[in-house]
Amino acid sequence: MKTFLDCVPCLLHQALHSVRCTTQDERVHETIVRTALESMAAMDFRRPPAAMAQIIHRRIRELTDTSDPYARQKRRLNDAAMSLYPACAARVAGAADPLELAVRLAIAGNVMDLAVKTHLTEEEMLASLDECVDAPLDCSIAEFARAVEEADEILYLADNAGEIVFDRLLLERLPREKLTVAVRGKPVINDATIEDARYVGLAEVVNVIDNGSDAPGTILDDCSDAFRRRFERADLIISKGQGNYETLAGSTRPIWFLLRVKCPIIARHLGCSVGTTILRRASSQTGA
Repeated sequence: MKTFLDCVPCLLHQALHSVRCTTQDERVHETIVRTALESMAAMDFRRPPAAMAQIIHRRIRELTDTSDPYARQKRRLNDAAMSLYPACAARVAGAADPLELAVRLAIAGNVMDLAVKTHLTEEEMLASLDECVDAPLDCSIAEFARAVEEADEILYLADNAGEIVFDRLLLERLPREKLTVAVRGKPVINDATIEDARYVGLAEVVNVIDNGSDAPGTILDDCSDAFRRRFERADLIISKGQGNYETLAGSTRPIWFLLRVKCPIIARHLGCSVGTTILRRASSQTGA
């Protein structure tokens, strides 16, 4: 699994990109880098990388007096995804296997991760859609469909703004009376919040809650009591994206991970190559 040490360069890059989105004051840039390095030196290396990112991004918001440094980028991603949604929804409705295509397009939306790709273009979004439609899919759609049918309560852990529009394609194929979607409790990088869910109309389609945390993942001991109760009660959890995978891979809960593999460390952990589209039941349930 990706460790804190693996992520040091990426975390520093994220910190600088985020603060530069907010201010051109180089003194603030320097303070953020120093704060990041000092925090890393004091970090418990057993914690997931998302915990370090949480500390850094809290400090960025504090120093810049900006509650959401990525607000403009998130709006751009949401708007771009919504412009593509009608054609994608029609494509799913006419597919031979609508559930499989909805899964593929939801995974394609996972490219909208500004922690990995800071300057994502609409052309890259379209390319991701095309790639995921045709790429081999590491999963059993039939097994996933059975898990959905047998579940009484489904919790869907969302990932990024923009991406949640493509999640909707899958969510509309699930039994909405069983379904709750969870987003982040506060802004961090371009992760989706309640405000994003409302903006793209997702909150009008399905019950949406927040997890009470501003970590770019699901760090359970940092989440609200209400979210943890929902997490423990669910008999099917669909975990979207790498951040959620990194923080939940060791869980014993009934989780299906849904993501596109973006780094070699995660690829090695999953036993696949970078770029693989994954819908996979947690190994704790399979004995793997």
